[in-house]
Order: sequence, then structure tokens, then C-alpha cells
Amino acid sequence: MNPKYLSTISELDNLVGLASKERDAMEMVSEKFPFRSNEYYLSLIDWKDDHDPLRGIVIPDPAELKGGGCLDPSCERDFTRKPGLQHKYAQTGLLLMTDVCGGICRFCFRKRLFMDTERETVKDVSGGIDYIREHKEITNVLLTGGDPLTLETCRIESILRRLREIEHVNIIRIGSKMLAYNPYRILNDTDLCSVLSRYSTPEKRIYLMAHFNHPRELTDVSVRAAHELQKAGVMVVSQTPILNGINSEPETFTELFRKLSFAGISPYYVFQCRPSLGNRFFQVPVEQSYEIIQKSWQACSGLAKRARFVMSHATGKIEVVGKTAGQVFMRYHQSADPANIGKFMVFRSNPLARWFDDYRHVLTDFETKKTWLF
Repeated sequence: MNPKYLSTISELDNLVGLASKERDAMEMVSEKFPFRSNEYYLSLIDWKDDHDPLRGIVIPDPAELKGGGCLDPSCERDFTRKPGLQHKYAQTGLLLMTDVCGGICRFCFRKRLFMDTERETVKDVSGGIDYIREHKEITNVLLTGGDPLTLETCRIESILRRLREIEHVNIIRIGSKMLAYNPYRILNDTDLCSVLSRYSTPEKRIYLMAHFNHPRELTDVSVRAAHELQKAGVMVVSQTPILNGINSEPETFTELFRKLSFAGISPYYVFQCRPSLGNRFFQVPVEQSYEIIQKSWQACSGLAKRARFVMSHATGKIEVVGKTAGQVFMRYHQSADPANIGKFMVFRSNPLARWFDDYRHVLTDFETKKTWLF
């Protein structure tokens, strides 16, 4: 099976049949935030249910046009060192390889790549690879975009080969939602797994950073594709944001965490949904998100609850580690400023906060006991 891709609401209408009012509303949204999906993923949606969670992941919704947000909520531009190359954390280099995805998530924090804005990806990543070669502190490289698995296998192989020639690059990560959006990309291309196997060695692994947002995305086909990657020596992990109306019930996360662990896919990160333009509709308050995860873990084994709950803030990855009735506890899991890594912070509870910047009242540093305005 090679699922057909759709990029217009007219094509979607021809496939599933839309009410005229519904079609017009989607057209209006897609003029600002483009639509893309494929026949495989659309077949998983219950089109009789207006609130089907998979529908919410990929189908334009008028609610996207309401609320604030910005196109670069994590200030990625500030950490762009070469065209298509970001270097925010000392050990990690990030290559934006493409501005194409198997489907466009409605909550994407890089939706600017798909809009009529300045191009950030480059076809020739030689400059970025040269930068990585010159910076020996970079031990791992994240290939992302867009989705690198939308590229031809020969191009993926070329980049992997050049990165493996750099001695200090030990881990190569590939950020991809293709296991959920189109697992046939892996199953139908035997060359892909052969290439990945060649460059994922016992000493220097390739990691596939999958994006499963809902347990229904873990179909028999997607699990089979994940198994092929695992047989090729690729370490498969998964991450997702918490999304209002999609996975914001503890029971949904319990099922997701369990199904991932059963398939040998390690839960890696749960993200607070970033305040990108059009994303307010998807955001759950931070402290509610934390409670959702804690409740979901009550029916999970230790292997199913290895994910960290973080906010990918401009200053770093901020992990929410606990809360009481009146306080919230956070720490820098990763930071653009290495001196902040591990820094512990205590905030007064703010049940309405949707992002780190909403905690703008008194901040207490647990170690120094100092208190100041943030």
C-alpha cells in the first residue's frame, strides 16, 4: 500500500464527503495554516464523530484562528548558527532537513515552516555538517524538520554517512511522526531499514523519535513498522504534547503509555503544548497537565512511565517535578545556559498558567532560599 497524500480541502471532500458549511470553515483555516494528510491516516478517523481525537490531530478547526501565540515560541531563531542548523544545547546539534511532513499536525510548534514565511530549511546541509564537525562538544545530532522520512532514502543515507564520519557524533536522532502518519513508508522501502541498520551500530545508535499522540495511532501496521526499525538496530522512543480534547484524559494516556511499552517503544517526553500561533485551543493548563500524567501512571508499570513532563521554553527544557496545593516545583532538565541545568525552582500555584512565562509572580530558589520577582 502506498497511501495517496492530500493537501487541499477539496481533495479531502472528495475522499470523505464534507458538509458545505464544514468544508467552507476548513478552507478558511487552511488559507492560514495549511492542511496535509494521507489516505491511510484519514481512514483511522471516525467521520461520524465530530470530536474524534485523530480528526483533531490533523483536520483544520476554526478554533485555530482564535487566541494569541507566536510563530517561534521557543525562540529557535536565536539558536540558529547556520542555515538549517540550530545549536541550543552544548551536546546537541539540530538539522532542519525539510519543510515537508507526512501530515501537518494542527498544533505543530513549527507550523511557520509550512506557511508563507522565510524559508528555514536548506536542501544542502553541508554547512550544518561542517559546523557539527568543528564543534567537538556535539555528541548527538537531531535530524528534523518537517519529517526527514519524507526524503528519499538515498538522501537520508548521504547525510547519515557524512555524520558517521565525524568521530564525536555518537547518537543520531531522527524526529518523525511517520510511524503514526504513514507506517508504509518503512514497510514498503526495504532499503530504508538497510541504510539505518548500516549506520546504527552497537556503539553508536540511531534513535527514531516517534510521535504518537493517541493510542489509536498504534495500529497493527504501525507496530509492525516499529518492529522493522527495531530489528534494524534503531532505538524507537515516543513523545507527545498534552492536547486538549485529544489526549487530555488520564485514561487515554494510560492506554498510550501501556501500548507503547508493550511494543518496546519507550515513552520519552510529554510536552506542555507550546504557545505557537493558533495553539491556544490545544493547550491544557500546566498544573492540570501534570495531574493528568500522574493519574495516568496509576495503572502503568515502571517501564510505561519513564517519560518526563517538560516545557520546551526558550531558555531550556523545564521539567515539572511536583506540586502541592499552593506550590509548583520545577527544574531545568536541559538549558541553553549550562549553569542552569538542574536548577530547582518553586513557584506559587497558578491553575490558569499554560506556559512557563505565566508564572511571573514570586519565584523561590530551593537551594539559596532567595526569593525574587520573576
